[in-house]
Amino acid sequence: MEIVSYRKYYKTRFGEMYFGKCEDVLLDYLSRPDFKPINLLFTSPPFPLNRAKRYGNMTGKDYLEWIGMLGPIFKRLLATDGSIVFELGNAWEPGVPAHSTLPIEALLELKKSGDFSLCQEFIYYNPAKLPSPIEWVNKRRIRVKDSFTRLWWLSNSPYPKANNHNVKEEYSQQMKKLIKSGKYNSGKRPSEYVIGESSFSKNNGGAIPSNVLIASNTNSKDDYLRYCKDNELEIHPARMPKEIVGFFIKFLTDENDLILDPFAGSNTTGNEAEKLKRQWMSIEASENYIKGSIGRFQSAQLL
Repeated sequence: MEIVSYRKYYKTRFGEMYFGKCEDVLLDYLSRPDFKPINLLFTSPPFPLNRAKRYGNMTGKDYLEWIGMLGPIFKRLLATDGSIVFELGNAWEPGVPAHSTLPIEALLELKKSGDFSLCQEFIYYNPAKLPSPIEWVNKRRIRVKDSFTRLWWLSNSPYPKANNHNVKEEYSQQMKKLIKSGKYNSGKRPSEYVIGESSFSKNNGGAIPSNVLIASNTNSKDDYLRYCKDNELEIHPARMPKEIVGFFIKFLTDENDLILDPFAGSNTTGNEAEKLKRQWMSIEASENYIKGSIGRFQSAQLL
């Protein structure tokens, strides 16, 4: 008798949620006749910490071996012009106020094992993040709090699908005045960068964003939280801000493209993909978190 190590849990108009280990689901998906390449793999895997936490993470060399195993699988899944964006938080050496190099080693291991190009590094800055590590920041006062994590953008080639017009930010009031006046101090800068007469006189509908993304993630009244509280379900402790997910979906995909989150947690990725009319596929190994994620979708159909 065939042993099924995962199952489809629910579906919506644009996507499907699977319960199981990502390796099992993805290897089976690769063998399916209806396989469709992934245009964006966006995820936040368990961080490479030096000590285990309740919601499940590997530590040390085990983590590096595991992330290296995923690289070739992700490679096979990804469309030719597709992208991978994954968040990795900071880690500390056990018992001492020193940063671990595990997150950087994990990035390099994934890049090498999948033979990916590193397109760009992004910083997710959370101004409302609580001080940590407590021992070094709050008690001994010999370090400052960590307020950012890195998001690494990888791809099969240096030229994946991307369009920064889709993520333009509103001009500042000063920039609006400058565009309206058409006056700007053009010419050669001390850095030897030359700014032309028309560089800042054209209205492009918004400013090009930087690779520093700011989101507080302090919302306490969204549909997901209400659903979990009303149904006495466990709330995921490390939810990705929807603004971060939405930025990369708009930047790197088009409508009806396929987005994958192999470590979906509360399924922010699937929810944002649904709103932006992208197909999505999410995987989560904790059934408790999947049950809560249903609250993000008004028309989720259990399977």
